[in-house]
Amino acid sequence: MTTKEALINYCLRIGDTSLILGQRMSEWCSNGPILEEDIAMTNIALDHIGQARTMLTYAGELEGKGRTEDDFAYKRHEREYYNSLLSERPNGHFGDTVARNFLQSAYFYHLYSALSSSKDNMIAAHAAKSLKEVTYHLRHSAEWVVRLGDGTEESKEKIQTSFDEIWEYTGDLFEMNEVDDVLIKEGIAINQTEIKAKWDKTVDEVLVRAKLQRPKDAYMHSGRLNAIHSEYLGHLLAEMQFLPRAYPDAKW
Repeated sequence: MTTKEALINYCLRIGDTSLILGQRMSEWCSNGPILEEDIAMTNIALDHIGQARTMLTYAGELEGKGRTEDDFAYKRHEREYYNSLLSERPNGHFGDTVARNFLQSAYFYHLYSALSSSKDNMIAAHAAKSLKEVTYHLRHSAEWVVRLGDGTEESKEKIQTSFDEIWEYTGDLFEMNEVDDVLIKEGIAINQTEIKAKWDKTVDEVLVRAKLQRPKDAYMHSGRLNAIHSEYLGHLLAEMQFLPRAYPDAKW
């Protein structure tokens, strides 16, 4: 595997996760529990879509085949996406979304903190810019975890169940393969084990504040590196890609 091939795949991993999470968050538009939160979640969705655009555009430039960000977003099939399994989980109730966003945002926060020093200028610039946004995403979701966990008996029970049910999808975030090996040697990517330790610390600190129990590590789902997904991604893509596929020559 060449460095360019590895870098294209790496960009798709980051960009696809942002894109799918952004699409999921956009589903909350006009459905938030309160107006302020409705606006906040919609803005977070836009942040993720913007981050996805940068990475998908860069992947197209590296590939050199004329594909644009729209081509990557709307003209790939399910088995060509490299997003995290966590990002494609359904929104569920508000607590489910909070738990998912917190775990994914904590990952992005430490990933972008490390990639800000990448030897690839585009990756470093993207990480530095995105870090400002995901810092807010992490703070926002973490405060909701605490608010729900240390709230009523019902809210505590629901958010604990949310973490218990989604925990088995977190191991997928930290898996590595040849792509990582190639890019780590070039000083472009970072070792996922370094992120895992920091992610664990962040998650543990917030769960303690929220008076919640950290779920036990047991069976962990895997698939991101090989573009294998849950049944939910296909349904999400069918909705997200409908218009561009129905009217491929349309100019928006």
